[in-house]
Amino acid sequence: MGRVICISNQKGGVGKTTTAINLAASLAAAERRTLLVDMDPQGNAGSGLGLKRDAMHGTVYEALLGGRPMRELVHATELRFLSVVPSTPDLTGAEVELVGVERREFRLREALGPLAAEYDYVLIDCPPSLCLLTLNALTAADSVLIPLQCEYYALEGLSQLMHTVELVKRGLNPSLATEGILLTMFDVRANIAHQVADDVRGYFKDLVFSAVVPRNVRLSECPSFGKPILLYDIKSKGCESYLALGQEILRRGAGPTVPRAA
Repeated sequence: MGRVICISNQKGGVGKTTTAINLAASLAAAERRTLLVDMDPQGNAGSGLGLKRDAMHGTVYEALLGGRPMRELVHATELRFLSVVPSTPDLTGAEVELVGVERREFRLREALGPLAAEYDYVLIDCPPSLCLLTLNALTAADSVLIPLQCEYYALEGLSQLMHTVELVKRGLNPSLATEGILLTMFDVRANIAHQVADDVRGYFKDLVFSAVVPRNVRLSECPSFGKPILLYDIKSKGCESYLALGQEILRRGAGPTVPRAA
């Protein structure tokens, strides 16, 4: 079975989709069969990998509520080992439609089940909220990777997310682990960035990835070209950081589990 990693943080603008796209590309560059599932109604994971909405032959919405096999919704990308199941704003309606559905928290897990064995890694990009779509992703995942912007308010959101992960472990997915915390948008010139990084590493120890994603102009440019940073500017600092993250995840294997005290 492929390892399913959910990329989540209820705070917006912390680099979830950027991480999902570029980590998936880094794993694919290491010749690991990788599938990226877009659970964010904004649909940026698909467009960031070059998919055009008028050329899509299906989205994750159809798997969650239309009963369509997930395998039929997989789209190829420029990278040989990377595929994506995209989303569109139609997914916004799924939040309401799922409320009355039986086993609503398990829809994504059941849809992914027959497909996961065909991949080494399945990454799930979540919306920036703790909603039913995010809950589906956490229930389907083996672990959760948390992008954390190096700013003060991000720490408050981290504690809320950790609490949610603990609740999901108790009630829906006992085997859910924390893959790790990824420091993003790190500005080496800002004292607060260093302070946040030190605080997070001091508390969460080895749970924090060694790779750190800097503020990088090339990272912010590549989505408009529909390419991961690996295909846009392989020599950039942003690309180096995501390649390092990919290697770190490959070395970690199963990944550490967050201490209950957290």
